[in-house]
Amino acid sequence: MTPPPNNRLVIVVRADPVICGHSGEARNLAEAALDRGFDEVRIVTWPIDRLQASGLPLKPLDSVLPYRGGIVVERPAPVGDYKVPDGRYVAGLTGRLVELFTDGVPTVCLSLYLSPHTTAVAEAVRVATSTGLPVKVTTIAEAVGSDVTNVVRACVEEDRFGAAAHVLSAYLGSDVCVAVSEYTRDLIVAEAEAIDAKHGTTFAERCRERIGVSYPAIDTSAYLDLDEAELARALARRGLERDGYALFLSRLSAAKGVDDLIEGYAASGARGRVRLVIAGDGPEAGRLRAQAAASPVADRITFLDDVPDAEKPYLMAGSAAYVLPSKPLPEFVETFGIALVEKMLAGGGPVITTATGGIPEAVGDCALLVPAEDPAAIAAALDRAVAMPPEERRRWEVRAREHARQFDRGVVFDRLFERLEPAPEPVTAAELS
Repeated sequence: MTPPPNNRLVIVVRADPVICGHSGEARNLAEAALDRGFDEVRIVTWPIDRLQASGLPLKPLDSVLPYRGGIVVERPAPVGDYKVPDGRYVAGLTGRLVELFTDGVPTVCLSLYLSPHTTAVAEAVRVATSTGLPVKVTTIAEAVGSDVTNVVRACVEEDRFGAAAHVLSAYLGSDVCVAVSEYTRDLIVAEAEAIDAKHGTTFAERCRERIGVSYPAIDTSAYLDLDEAELARALARRGLERDGYALFLSRLSAAKGVDDLIEGYAASGARGRVRLVIAGDGPEAGRLRAQAAASPVADRITFLDDVPDAEKPYLMAGSAAYVLPSKPLPEFVETFGIALVEKMLAGGGPVITTATGGIPEAVGDCALLVPAEDPAAIAAALDRAVAMPPEERRRWEVRAREHARQFDRGVVFDRLFERLEPAPEPVTAAELS
């Protein structure tokens, strides 16, 4: 019999083709695990048809880069038929995790998003342990912004104590608890305090004690030392010129501030020198296209909804400025800003963004900051970026790239896994027989 792997990493996440920085983070952590000696890496995620029916913004399937050899992507089928109105897919995911946790292989299981991934992992660990089979699993739960704004905060506002307790208990029941930024950690503690004040629980104290910070893992190599010839070809395919456009590239949702960007661009002097390219997809795509079409500079605004992962660094590097004017909304607050770091790595013109949520942790002092929901400030920042002398622009570019290197996936992976004490013990074929 072939000896089983000595260690395994399982990542539970909304993976590709979902347009989300954390789907890319999962890929990066999976590849870093292979580089660090894990014998087996599995990403457990959702069936494509379920993602398509969910309304989540998705990349074109043919544009998704293949995963590196050694990474297995599993999309467990739902359990039950139409008589189970909901939970069928979570049941499939949980059941597959139980199988992985009870096969004797020491496993680290990392969940990104508390709901439903961390809650599914917690249930799988409970079930696996109850079987009496050998279970050697260490769990890491990573909380992102929407876990708080879309789940925990909603439970607090609607006084749904049980649902909030379910999520926080699963989170705190993990062996390692991390958040994607200090801002996210503080946000979780604040919401936990609100629950404690109303119900006499102790979630906030435990959150303060347990939650660390693990910034998103980014493949810096994909954005550094870009080939100049390929950059020229990538821009030519889109009919663009280097430094001839300002770029937004992210999910098209209300919190991203694209409406403010369109208005600010129309009011800027830069509109006569650069185009505005809005790349991405999402729930606000139709409304934003209509807004742009009604703008006096409609002919200067281009929408792209088919940008593959491989093209993204080149579009970023070729831009005169990258603008992400994120704004805090009840349903979403930018808790880090992965795309901002990617742009700083790629080079090109400066980043223009806001000091919303965790963005300051992502950009440091390496971006032009504007107030949220301030088109006039966006216009002024665009004018400054486009008119920036080459020497000054180069200084911004070098400083931004050096700041962004700290988020390299290898560095982030090592810091995260240093939190595991003790590390999973290897298992031999003899022990399994």
